Amino acid sequence: MRRIFLCALITAHIVSSHYHAIGQERYQATWESLKKYQTPDWFRDAKFGIFIHWGVYSVPAFGSEWYPREMYQQGSKEYAHHIEKYGSQKKFGYKDFIPFFKGEKFDAAQWVDLFKRAGARYVVPVAEHHDGFCMYKTALTRWNAVNMGPHRDVLGELAAEIRRQGLVFGLSSHRIEHWFFMNGGRRFESDVIDPANADLYGPAREQNETLSPEYMNDWLLRSTELVDNYKPQLFWFDWWIEQPALEPYRKSFASYYYNKGVEWNKGVVLNYKNTSYADETAVLDLERGKLAGIRQMPWQTDDAIGNQSWGYAEGNTFKSAQYIITNLIDIVSKNGNLLLNIGPRSDGTITEEETQTLLTTGKWLAVNGEAIYATRPWKIFGEGVTESASGSYHDQKKPFTPQDIRFTTKSDTLYAIALGKPVTNTSIKALGLQAGNGSIASIELVGSHEKVAWTQQDPALIIRLSKDYPTDNAVVYRIHFKK
Repeated sequence: MRRIFLCALITAHIVSSHYHAIGQERYQATWESLKKYQTPDWFRDAKFGIFIHWGVYSVPAFGSEWYPREMYQQGSKEYAHHIEKYGSQKKFGYKDFIPFFKGEKFDAAQWVDLFKRAGARYVVPVAEHHDGFCMYKTALTRWNAVNMGPHRDVLGELAAEIRRQGLVFGLSSHRIEHWFFMNGGRRFESDVIDPANADLYGPAREQNETLSPEYMNDWLLRSTELVDNYKPQLFWFDWWIEQPALEPYRKSFASYYYNKGVEWNKGVVLNYKNTSYADETAVLDLERGKLAGIRQMPWQTDDAIGNQSWGYAEGNTFKSAQYIITNLIDIVSKNGNLLLNIGPRSDGTITEEETQTLLTTGKWLAVNGEAIYATRPWKIFGEGVTESASGSYHDQKKPFTPQDIRFTTKSDTLYAIALGKPVTNTSIKALGLQAGNGSIASIELVGSHEKVAWTQQDPALIIRLSKDYPTDNAVVYRIHFKK
């Protein structure tokens, strides 16, 4: 016992010395300690990432990635569809889709090459979704993509390729939502009530039931296993970690992860929704929505190119590149990042619609990226005729126009971005003389050698129409002020 105690003291001293040596004290599992966290520059500079929802739910490809829950919800369209196509949920349950999830065309190098051409700087595959099937090698459950389905460590292959191609690797875990996800299958004769399947479908409890200590420990173990084995620089959680009982575990995970980041000498990001983490302790994420104005602390929108589903589903409709580009600009002008999701098919191929939206976005960023990457917000985010959506689950219903202007800054440069190709002169009130924001020395059209004609008047800056704009989706002006 004395030897164990001494070993523990020595280990603690070594760890403490290590953290002190690199100028960072260990984080403790308290809000006070976690508020010392600083969002790393890599995240603030990256602005644009790719989210990937790929799992067994891409096999039925019906409705959405919530098919594994809805197929057990009596009265749902998924429930009826399942019986009609596959038979009863007792004879053919969700587990029976796993052998058909082969991923035979999955090529991590091709995926990451596409993301890189799209202009993304970080990539966040879903490690485990609400269905409880792990897309990685794990010692904590037999239900994983190495043992079954593709028989490959999908997460590991992606992590290696993302890093090889110079992007930042992150991951997401939706494990906590599995607590209730399959509970519909307990209400009738289904394979969910078969004890042989309890380690996949369980606990299948009700949402209003308090999480058990055993389940919360399982969540913490799975989360720390992912950190230890895959070393992600971003870890994304969905909304249900906000459960009050989980608070000590949330704080324990954050301190563990942040200390690992210090150990790796790499800045790490922890994404949360709503109020799961205290302000300043992690990075806020809004699902399918955004903020109306500038937030002083960095934040992120997670959105999908697919309108109805995050995972692959037949009949899904898709957002245009125009929508993605203009909303990316809007988000960046307000100190945010965009994490944009794709949902590959079960064979590992990516839809043509998502591919084209990504490539078109990448072409725009190849010309105009200097106004996005490594920028910071200006005094105001912008001006214009179109009201910005605000809050989670609020898409930008009314499209932006060339009269809508957004601002970003880098060093002594101001970028003014028109959210569309102008068809009339561009008027910017915030840069008029009476606005008091400075006298302009020069204006250049990014991506063009054409001389820009402009006049700075009292009510507004007027930029004349150009003969040929370098990009269609949005136009960027590089502005310098007189010193």
